[in-house]
Amino acid sequence: MNTFKKIIFLSLFALLYLGCSSDSDIETPIAPQAYIAQNVSYGADDHQVFDIYLPKNRTMKTKVVILIHGGSWITGDKSEMELISGLLSASHPDVGIVNMNYTLADAENPPFPMQIDDVSAVVDYISSNKSTLIMSDNIGFIGLSAGAHLSLLWSYAYDTNNQVDMVCSIVGPVNFTDPAYNGHPAYQSLYQLFGSPSIDFLETVSPYHRATTTSPPTLLFYGGMDPLVPTSQGEDMDEKLTTLGVTHEFHFYPEEGHGWEGANLLDTSSKISTYIERYMGSE
Repeated sequence: MNTFKKIIFLSLFALLYLGCSSDSDIETPIAPQAYIAQNVSYGADDHQVFDIYLPKNRTMKTKVVILIHGGSWITGDKSEMELISGLLSASHPDVGIVNMNYTLADAENPPFPMQIDDVSAVVDYISSNKSTLIMSDNIGFIGLSAGAHLSLLWSYAYDTNNQVDMVCSIVGPVNFTDPAYNGHPAYQSLYQLFGSPSIDFLETVSPYHRATTTSPPTLLFYGGMDPLVPTSQGEDMDEKLTTLGVTHEFHFYPEEGHGWEGANLLDTSSKISTYIERYMGSE
């Protein structure tokens, strides 16, 4: 083989080798064992902890769903999301789960920006430790009630690195300037909790007002008999996302309240599972 042919051969070999190495780097390393850690601390407050479940045989492509509980921003615990966590593990064993607590609000400590900062801290933990724990920093959210509000708000307004692949709101408040809240029994305590704020502030903390054309795929569930969240919240969010051209689904159960069981719960679980499969599958 003359010198010219040798150079061509070696060049082609190098290109093939580098190409194979690049693909290999994406797939490896592989973690053969599952990883489970409970009450991982991410701050000084007792509530700043989360549980993490990572599947066996995961790679740097393994994505993580963050679960955020409800409780009107002042109560609640991650244990309330264990049913969703169990269903998620059973139907999507290749997806990681982070079930988080957040600092609870009170008269001296309003929920914003405190709880959004907590969500940011958990996302930062995932990003900072992805190489050690072997996982992607691509994430999804499933939030319930106040947790749904936090999930939507963070995904729409604070996802500066475009990490969110999908966000799911189950009976989440989305618009604190909604006229339907006028005279609503839950409104005065909500208004006081946020510090009797201005309209501008209420818009700042409302996912409805923070949604943009680049908001991630969104899954919405609401009940027609909800005593806490007016039906207009889900309907208006659906209309806003449609106007913006954001990929989303809106599911409305006319006879349900602030949560549900039975056949509608199974329907909700099925739709969430389909959404995760569609938007959080391996890249």
